[in-house]
Amino acid sequence: MSILAGYIVPHPPLAVHEVGRGDEEAIRATLDSYAKVAEDVARLRPDTIIITSPHTVMYSDYFHISPGTAAYGDFGSFRAPQVTFDIKYDTELVSEIGHRCFLQDFPAGSEGERDKTLDHGVMVPLYFIDKAYRDYKLVRIGLSGLSLEAHRNLGQIIKASVDSLGRRAVFVASGDLSHCQKEDGPYGYKPEGPVYDKQLMDTLRAGDLSALLDFDEELLERAEECGHRSFCIMAGAFEREKVDINTLSHEATFGVGYGFAIIKPTDKSKEAENVGDDPYVALARYTVERYVRERRIPEAPADVPEELKTRRAGVFVSIHENGLLRGCIGTISATCDNIAEEIIGNAISASTKDPRFRPIEEEELPYLDISVDVLGDTEDIASERELDPKRYGVIVTNGIRRGLLLPNLDGVDTVAEQISIARQKAGIRPSETVSLQRFEVVRHE
Repeated sequence: MSILAGYIVPHPPLAVHEVGRGDEEAIRATLDSYAKVAEDVARLRPDTIIITSPHTVMYSDYFHISPGTAAYGDFGSFRAPQVTFDIKYDTELVSEIGHRCFLQDFPAGSEGERDKTLDHGVMVPLYFIDKAYRDYKLVRIGLSGLSLEAHRNLGQIIKASVDSLGRRAVFVASGDLSHCQKEDGPYGYKPEGPVYDKQLMDTLRAGDLSALLDFDEELLERAEECGHRSFCIMAGAFEREKVDINTLSHEATFGVGYGFAIIKPTDKSKEAENVGDDPYVALARYTVERYVRERRIPEAPADVPEELKTRRAGVFVSIHENGLLRGCIGTISATCDNIAEEIIGNAISASTKDPRFRPIEEEELPYLDISVDVLGDTEDIASERELDPKRYGVIVTNGIRRGLLLPNLDGVDTVAEQISIARQKAGIRPSETVSLQRFEVVRHE
């Protein structure tokens, strides 16, 4: 699945409420941007978070990748020991990155760990992400004194490792901007401070990560930034990909620059967002994409919610392209052992076997919107007065002919329209009598 998104984030301990104790409100833009980052991570549901931090183990000529199976940290050094972290590492991905570095004689690996505890460059981002999402493993990587190009090269190795293992990963590049933007700031004022911050944010707004490698290293040193090399590793991880960059905020209230950006691969951003929206839709999309590309019926991934594996129900899968219906097939009642199998079968049928449309082709996949309707029990009704086209779907029956119409469809505003369309689908003339049933659905879109 590769790297679904990247996030450039700062790491001020003050932003943590238990540390700031109310003073964090002075950097409200930072807090709001962190909430957006956390929400985005939760929507993507990554297996692994890769985080680069200038405050973890750092060497002049070597990149350190934290070893072991787990790590602990707390904000005790910032007067908040009650805020703790106990994370698990993605040992397989760490091993893959290390192995590729060894094969390429690249100066990175897991040797030389001096401190196992999590640093605040890692804990501040996780503090906010954990509020929205916790089902991940971590890869923690330090920076080095090597060139910006070397940091970019490490990003390329990280991406190749993620691709090799098929991980759903996101990349968090932790780093503050210039530390010398105010006389009363921690490092005083230097004119290079605001210059660096403006150049960095302008570069991100321009959408060109590769330009991060062109920054003058003397400017970086005089601006006393701490995150630029972290950002360059991320630039390498997205090299040769078109990306969309959304800059969220920048402020330097206390003399240190805090900048935010979300990076998404252009050709994957729609897919990535949809995968995380809803597990029912995610399974339908996964099925359509696998079947259209490989003509192979996929199995449901092991991590689908339990309710999809244990419940039985009728399911309709609807596919739209550029707002127009492209396929819709479903089952009135359960025909499979569980909802997951029902979705898989109907997703394949909706994308390739709806007689009203030609089969969906691979080049259409990025432009599809998919919804899944799970049908409730049907009930017989005596008259049209018991219908509501926004709430209830309808089934009309005459002998062996049956027509079904889902509820809450665009352009279907009256019961008469609903029944008329259901009759047409079944081939039942307006003059023929029908029996009526209604049902409710849970729509996932």
